[in-house]
Amino acid sequence: MHSDVTPTCSVVFPVYDEAGNLELLYQRVHDELSRSGVSYEMIFVDNGSSDGSLEIIKELSHKDSNVHFVSLSRNFGHQGALFAGMNYTRGNAVITMDADLQHPPSLIPKMIQLWQDGSEVVFTTKKNHRLNPITGVQVKMFYWLMSKLSGLKLSFGQSDFRLIDRKVVTALLSINEYRKFLRGTVQWLGFRQTGIEYQVDERYSGISKFSYKALFSFAVDGILAFSSLPLRWFTAAGVLVAAAGLCYAIAAIIIGILSKLGGGMTVPPGWATLAATITFFGGVQLLGIGILGEYLSRVFEQTKGRPVFIVREFSNSLEKDFPDLGRVLWSK
Repeated sequence: MHSDVTPTCSVVFPVYDEAGNLELLYQRVHDELSRSGVSYEMIFVDNGSSDGSLEIIKELSHKDSNVHFVSLSRNFGHQGALFAGMNYTRGNAVITMDADLQHPPSLIPKMIQLWQDGSEVVFTTKKNHRLNPITGVQVKMFYWLMSKLSGLKLSFGQSDFRLIDRKVVTALLSINEYRKFLRGTVQWLGFRQTGIEYQVDERYSGISKFSYKALFSFAVDGILAFSSLPLRWFTAAGVLVAAAGLCYAIAAIIIGILSKLGGGMTVPPGWATLAATITFFGGVQLLGIGILGEYLSRVFEQTKGRPVFIVREFSNSLEKDFPDLGRVLWSK
């Protein structure tokens, strides 16, 4: 039966094809929460898995009444799954963590203690990373660029392994934004925030589902969600290009006049230079149009009002507190 007592802590796991990790993940998180002496609930968000993950989660929910699940109609992305899970938490504190066991459950008691001591957000930073050297450099560049563009204090190694207080959850869920970048949004919200480091564990089972394409899209979403500076850069570039073009035109006119007057000057052929110049500035213009298009596409997505996620199936234990869970949840 579902307890009427509000749990102290809710733990949300986005799950996509993690069948080999779920039982050990549950046991380790259960042990750490029990050691902390807090009441808890675990919410597994099945993000369109095809490997039997949902069946395992259902078995866990039958064994432990504190385990619940939300099954989405398809894969709505990592951020969408996290957002879905947070919508159906009841805890005074909410912990979000991945289901691949690379976020160490052993850190949970320390996070809870920091929260009990007054921190409203406890975020984590990796001491190490398991990326190849090229991808690692790119990720570092993203965090550096993101911090410079947005003014947020984001550093390399931050993850979606965090604890947030209920008031922070309420503020986060009230933001009507279709493409969500939770790391930046939680930082932007403010509140009393504390960071701790952790050692990334080896993946227990399976392979990473976070492709290079997904990583690039994640980076673009983060930058565009928190800064309009790229547009300003191209405004400045346009002014410089226009000024350079004006100077070039004046110089060409002067040379042409002098050549007509017999001043010993000739108009240079310049076809190769002209072609290279047109190609270069044409590329700059196309790049600028592309960046503008990225911003416009996000405005277009926002105005369509499509749901951030769609629920296909859910735990009966959640129905009492969230009777509208079976409906489409719109981005609000």
